[in-house]
Amino acid sequence: MTDLAPHELRVLLAVGSECGFSAAARALGTSQSAVSHSVRTSERKLGAVLFDRGRSGATPTAAGERALAHARRVLRLLEVMGAEVRGAESGIVAGPLRIAAFRSAALHLLPRALERLTAQHPDLVPEVRIVREVGRGTAGEVLDGRADLGIATIGTSSPVPPRLVGGVLVEEAYALVHPAGHAAPRSLPLVDWAENCTSYTRRWWAEQEWLPAATVEALDDGAVLSMVSSGFGMAVMPELSLIGAPPSVEITDLGPERPTRSVGYVTTPELAKSLAVRALIRELRAARQAV
Repeated sequence: MTDLAPHELRVLLAVGSECGFSAAARALGTSQSAVSHSVRTSERKLGAVLFDRGRSGATPTAAGERALAHARRVLRLLEVMGAEVRGAESGIVAGPLRIAAFRSAALHLLPRALERLTAQHPDLVPEVRIVREVGRGTAGEVLDGRADLGIATIGTSSPVPPRLVGGVLVEEAYALVHPAGHAAPRSLPLVDWAENCTSYTRRWWAEQEWLPAATVEALDDGAVLSMVSSGFGMAVMPELSLIGAPPSVEITDLGPERPTRSVGYVTTPELAKSLAVRALIRELRAARQAV
């Protein structure tokens, strides 16, 4: 197989992001025929159809989705190579650093790390995307080449995905959260959200006879905390989600058998060696002491 050139990878990404050959041509400043020819050439080299063509545009096939993920990662490595080479000469860590994080990590774990990171490396530009930690979550963003590093829930129940490397930053305990001063908080409805779903936590919940099935599911942990604060219900929430909780809620320890959640980082083996990602991991490890 003949390797694809960088410009061919960029054409594939343009077709994928623009959902069509004509739109990709406009975005690239070229002709539709040139885009079509480039895609056909890439498909011939790879031996697979990458896009389903139709009147409504172009949709990546399963093979196309895999090709786009690899294209993003390859082009990102080429960008990183330039920054790494210049950094080796100048000692300067520069350029964009793409981070995917779920909401509570972005609110309470990342800011301190990014503050210290950019103070030491002012030419580094963090780009943070908030991603729901459901399905493929933040790790999927890294695997698909959309992020250099993801803040993810990892551990025995959610191991680091194959093809990625990572480590635990924070081990956070869950606690019962309920309206302050309520006479019987365990009688209240249970409020939950989709991200609050590690298998270990679910097993623990199933063993608690006093804990009812959730009757309300909110969009995120912030909405859950707001509902509990207003007296609507109770919840079982991890520590990061409870930082800055209002005085209208009370946080009760669940005892030595309480569930926990491991929050860590994931990245690719190649990017784990880059100056920017290594610097961010150092600052995340330092920031965890303040959590």
